Amino acid sequence: MTLHDVMIILVMTFPMFLFTIYPGIWLSDYLAKHHEIKESQKRSVMVTVTFLSALLLSSLLYYV
Repeated sequence: MTLHDVMIILVMTFPMFLFTIYPGIWLSDYLAKHHEIKESQKRSVMVTVTFLSALLLSSLLYYV
């Protein structure tokens, strides 16, 4: 994996936010409802899940 590959994957991550924002919101709402997490934890779960799933989706699109 070269630096060029990493840059392409990171650039492709930003459009993937359109497809991965809903799972992040859904998971953070589920955790807030069933496990009563704080609002700051809910937001960090939402951002983390959205970014990681967008990164996973863009790397899968790049390599497959």
